[in-house]
Amino acid sequence: MRCHEVDYQIYGDDMQIVEVELDPNETVIAEAGAMNYMEDGITFEAKLGDGSDADSGLLGKLFKAGKRMLAQESLFITHFTNRDTQKRRVAFSAPYPGKIIPVDMSKLQGDLICQKDAFLCAAYGTSIDIAFTKRFGTGLFGGEGFILERLSGDGMVFIHAGGTVIKKQLNGERLRVDTGCIVAFDESIDYSIEMVKGLKSMFFGGEGLFLATLQGHGTVYLQSLPFSRLADRIIENAPTAGGSQKGEGSILGGLGRLLDGDND
Repeated sequence: MRCHEVDYQIYGDDMQIVEVELDPNETVIAEAGAMNYMEDGITFEAKLGDGSDADSGLLGKLFKAGKRMLAQESLFITHFTNRDTQKRRVAFSAPYPGKIIPVDMSKLQGDLICQKDAFLCAAYGTSIDIAFTKRFGTGLFGGEGFILERLSGDGMVFIHAGGTVIKKQLNGERLRVDTGCIVAFDESIDYSIEMVKGLKSMFFGGEGLFLATLQGHGTVYLQSLPFSRLADRIIENAPTAGGSQKGEGSILGGLGRLLDGDND
């Protein structure tokens, strides 16, 4: 099935949105809750499947939805369709500070492998599945690096990355990366997870127990601020969530905020 051909425009800098222009009867699929706004004439419907396999029965759709549950994604994918006679637009926003990366799948030499929470939206006809690391044992303990999503098709796909995005072109080189900093890579890239060597580095290095190794010929997208790292920093500085107060904004710390009326 050939994907729908959609036009788009990306707005913003750190909290971006992508506005997708749909011709009559064109459809874009998106993660649940990603829609920001849509023009009159566009309808939406939550479905079990991504629509890439129209002949798939209920059991097939349930099986695919079950695999999405393993990746801790929503069972349903929202389909937005232009039912008007003129072009209409629908926009999707990034879930946290970062960048939206547009990928033209027709220019890839295969599928796109991405982090389970990187997918934002795509042209109708794009297949969304999950992919496991080749080494199941180390992948099981590799944090974000264990379950990945496989995007297939020949249309536009939009993925989201936290912080700054770095695009690297590997020509046989070997790149070692924190598992959470990987956004996506070409199917041609060999991917594995390795344990950090040395007890001192493992427990006191602050880089986690595992690193991902990428090698081959193709494109790799990296992010400077994985969501898990952002969440950890927030919790560390949130007293109500078990973190500690740092005293920012006042030389008296918590007492200063209490006097200012900032504390409950």
